[in-house]
Amino acid sequence: MTKTDAVRLTQYAHGGGCACKIPPGELEDVVRDLVGPPSPDLLVGLDDGDDAAVVVIDERTAVVTTADFFTPVVDDAYTFGRIAAANALSDVYAMGGRPLVAVNLVGWPRDVLPTELLREVLRGGLDVARQARCHVGGGHSIDDPEPKYGMAVTGVADPARLLRNDAARPGLPVSLTKPLGVGVLNNRHKSTGEVFPQAIESMVALNADASVAALAAGAEAATDVTGFGLLGHLYKLARASGVSAVVHAAAVPYLDGARDALRDGFVSGGTKRNLDWVRPHLAATVPEDELLLLADAQTSGGLLVVGEVPGAPVVGETVAAGDTVLTVR
Repeated sequence: MTKTDAVRLTQYAHGGGCACKIPPGELEDVVRDLVGPPSPDLLVGLDDGDDAAVVVIDERTAVVTTADFFTPVVDDAYTFGRIAAANALSDVYAMGGRPLVAVNLVGWPRDVLPTELLREVLRGGLDVARQARCHVGGGHSIDDPEPKYGMAVTGVADPARLLRNDAARPGLPVSLTKPLGVGVLNNRHKSTGEVFPQAIESMVALNADASVAALAAGAEAATDVTGFGLLGHLYKLARASGVSAVVHAAAVPYLDGARDALRDGFVSGGTKRNLDWVRPHLAATVPEDELLLLADAQTSGGLLVVGEVPGAPVVGETVAAGDTVLTVR
């Protein structure tokens, strides 16, 4: 075993992955008055907290741009890089776009962790970007007390065929393209060192095929499920679209071991904050533990699509707007 093999990256950060996001309600208060003047060229901006910004170039081309980074969600440096890159690229796929070029975003405690580990993080990100046929053109780094990694990604999309979080209509099924549960499994990994290959496999998987399938099926509304959990992201989508949504808890898929991790108490603070945020807008007939799993802070989760996606389970439906935005049965 080498010196770098013995390093557990998750022990150098106060949290991990998308569970480190600023709580959604707090973040919305911060940016509430920071929306710029309307522009016909800015198709998607800050207004509804969508996954990426979209600027129209001409009638056939729009530029999709996003940035995403976080602290280590796993101990292995190369795997951390792969997960962070897949997560950043996901925002482009969630808009119905195709990533073209990315730049690295790095924070590294250079006096604490060897640069050989940073090289492995960057190698992981590069490998996933190559898989996505996305160029990596450098980036920016700072000396930071905690390790952080992610990417700023630029892509393109057809402005007439975007997936937006404000385009849902009532009376449509809601599909989920990856199982939930990486949050509680990652929290168990951070606490115990246990490795969960099923969680890693899910997090490094690109949402490219799911995005293409959603567009081919005629979907117009989607978002990816990351730090605010399924309930948080579905609430944002329903609120932005002026609809309500129903979740059928028994239809939601979970990774093996997720329920055991929940039972044993490996629930992040981010997950609890997610549930607290949506609770005033939620009606539920399921136990609290089920709601915690639905609010589980995901890292590099799947797409939540309003419409049927071949091969993806239908986990609910949109309905006409009512007094309650979300219902879980």
